[in-house]
Amino acid sequence: MLSIADNYHNASNEPYKNSVTSTHNKFPMKKFIFAIILIYAGLSKAQSSYTPTPENLAARKVFQDNKFGLFIHWGLSSVLGQGEWVMQNRKIKAADYQQYLRVFNPIDFDAEKWVLAAKNAGMKYIVFITRHHDGFSNWNTQYSDWKITSTLYKKDPLKLLAEACRKHDMKLGLYYSTLDWYRTDYPYETGRTGQFSGRTAKSNYASYLQFMKNQLTELLTNYGPIMSIWFDGHWDQTNVEGHADRTSRIDWKYDELYGLIHKLQPSCMIGNNHHLDPIAGEDFQMFEKDLPGENKTGLSFQQPSDALPLETCETMNDTWGYNITDHHYKSVKQVIHLLVGAAGRNTNLLLNVGPMPNGEIQQQFTDTLLATGKWLNQYGASVYNTRGNIMPPQPWGVATRNGQQIYIHMLQSPQNPYILLPGFSENIISVEVMNTGKKLKWNKVPEGVFIYPEYPAQETIDHVVVLKVK
Repeated sequence: MLSIADNYHNASNEPYKNSVTSTHNKFPMKKFIFAIILIYAGLSKAQSSYTPTPENLAARKVFQDNKFGLFIHWGLSSVLGQGEWVMQNRKIKAADYQQYLRVFNPIDFDAEKWVLAAKNAGMKYIVFITRHHDGFSNWNTQYSDWKITSTLYKKDPLKLLAEACRKHDMKLGLYYSTLDWYRTDYPYETGRTGQFSGRTAKSNYASYLQFMKNQLTELLTNYGPIMSIWFDGHWDQTNVEGHADRTSRIDWKYDELYGLIHKLQPSCMIGNNHHLDPIAGEDFQMFEKDLPGENKTGLSFQQPSDALPLETCETMNDTWGYNITDHHYKSVKQVIHLLVGAAGRNTNLLLNVGPMPNGEIQQQFTDTLLATGKWLNQYGASVYNTRGNIMPPQPWGVATRNGQQIYIHMLQSPQNPYILLPGFSENIISVEVMNTGKKLKWNKVPEGVFIYPEYPAQETIDHVVVLKVK
């Protein structure tokens, strides 16, 4: 992920004074090479005119119906307790960062607890960090020793997580960083981050591209059905967000990467956190720490797509990875307002936790997740399987829809004893409070529909009113 503070790092082209000894240039096994050659031989060169498969279109609908997912930022960086950007922010050389292989040992990791925490929160999918910008792989990859099975832990947490997701009917997506602060073949010379890792060797994107293809093939071959690949890091090779020219300084060869993914698993959706409008081959559009149409972070200058599913990712405190001093936890009300605000904008919410280095999700997160799940047990019908953009967001809240039922989410107490649904012209059968059935007065006028909601005197997280229409 791109933190706001780090959004404005400038790339440094000063020669590096230290080299890093790395073990990432191993040749893959012959049989795996042969399998990959066969796959590449069948790849279409026409991702620029990408047509999604019926399986992919079906997956998009399920994705939109599910509405709520858990993002998990976790890995070697968690040991330092200063967020997932600690290697960059503290200017740690790769040779020094390697020492944490002997420290990271998540003995309390329990994949089933993670999945159940998501399930009890009412979440329908999980997106797990397989490899963040420090290049550390959270699975037993055969293409690098810079991985979790090289630590004292030895186990493959992705394998355990995939098994737990299948057991509990939880969709699994995989985050994958295209940016790398560790490897020498990544084009770090033109990047605007990673300038402190001590690399001196000339980069080689052809080598790095092959490495990514090898790893993505592993991820999409060895871990069962994967809902999505969630790319991040493109922005490292562009000017900062908001600049008139966001052209990439390298050709990422997305035709090849996206074509490989769609070949291996046709239903797997691709999203890319490039902070740009979607490009050919992508199946959903994401917004980092912003709801579509907003740009509070300075990262979301792109326009929301009207053709693809949308997703907003947001943190439960202020950071993505584990940060021992970050106590700015969002309240249950804030989380529910994020979820409902996203649904009203026809958008999913991917809510992040940064587990501790021992593998546990801290209680401040799990308590809030559980309370959110209890709210969804009552009001989930107004979120799941709905579509948004029924009307623009109003000062009092948003609206969602499922068939002939429209849900009015009053997130703020109105200033008047009524609310106006501007431009609403459908024939209304009834207006009532959700779950109580209490009938409400309403009045249809040329400007729209006035509803008199009798907002409760006691504070409420979301006062939901249901319009039944013909």
